[in-house]
Amino acid sequence: MKLAVDIGNTSVKAALVKNEVIVRRERLPNASPEIIARFVGRRRLEGAIVSSVGDDPAPLLSWLKSRTSRVHHLSCSSRYPFAIDYETPETLGSDRLAAAAGACFHHPGSDLLIIDAGSALTVDQVYGGAFRGGSISPGIAMRFRALHEHTGRLPLVTKRSGFTFPGKTTEDAIAGGVIMGLAYEIIEYIRTFGKKHHNSVTVITGGDGEIITSLTGGKALYYPDLVTEGLIYLLETNV
Repeated sequence: MKLAVDIGNTSVKAALVKNEVIVRRERLPNASPEIIARFVGRRRLEGAIVSSVGDDPAPLLSWLKSRTSRVHHLSCSSRYPFAIDYETPETLGSDRLAAAAGACFHHPGSDLLIIDAGSALTVDQVYGGAFRGGSISPGIAMRFRALHEHTGRLPLVTKRSGFTFPGKTTEDAIAGGVIMGLAYEIIEYIRTFGKKHHNSVTVITGGDGEIITSLTGGKALYYPDLVTEGLIYLLETNV
């Protein structure tokens, strides 16, 4: 059994993988050794990989090394299926690199546009054998909160579906403005990337990835476990 732990800014995602199939996944409150130990249970670990853009994973890494000799902490110095063409690689989120590796695993040799629709929306590019960087902007929930918190009367909207477009109520106008605006933004990313790269593939992941993919008109592929798949792939290439 292999373990992948993705420590994000707002939550921790852990997955157990056997024979390249995810057999258990869970969103956890933190990545303390006690919580990860309960998640793993009595299963024998053949290897573990940790990606962190949040809390310091040192206590977890120490505990993991007591369970298996094959432990890797993902960083910009890890081995990837691409070079890293980024001026400040030490500031580059390892989850973005893991998602890019997952995309390479599924589509080797393609020019890749990798979209992670989570708390933030990241749009990254891999082509010519290198990770070329990308963009970071607010995700859906953050856009909803910004409209509510920075205006006097607009309500906090959370719905992702069931709204009219154009909006016939203020809630629908906000939902449509945020979600359709984000969809049009992504469609334009896909269009401009495809004009430059004729061997292009767009992949989408993240908590809001499924709804965003459905609004691209078949222009993108949805991989809900792209970061986990990338982490397991990188575990094998680094340990």
